Amino acid sequence: MMSPQDKVLCQTPNPGKQPTRIDRWKYDLIHSAILAVIHQNTRGVAFRDLPALVEQHLDPGDLKNLGSISWYTTTVKLDMEVKREIERVPGSKPQRLRIVIADQWDTKNEFK
Repeated sequence: MMSPQDKVLCQTPNPGKQPTRIDRWKYDLIHSAILAVIHQNTRGVAFRDLPALVEQHLDPGDLKNLGSISWYTTTVKLDMEVKREIERVPGSKPQRLRIVIADQWDTKNEFK
């Protein structure tokens, strides 16, 4: 049986939505893949393309055991937004994502 330490509570920036607990290994796998994908794209990554790009970073064994790549990618992506690791490119339609640059945040954790 899995202990609570083997789970990650994924927050969401969407008001009224409850956080979701997922297996730590799944979180770590998707988190690393999202960072790798977004780091490779200086203009940001279209959200609609993210699941397919993440899938390319996973090996067949992980893919088999993961479940819905789209669902896990969205869940981890939302948590990364809450933690200010990634952000939506302002004014982009469709939604694009990029890495948050540390000096964009002031000491009160507010965007400059």
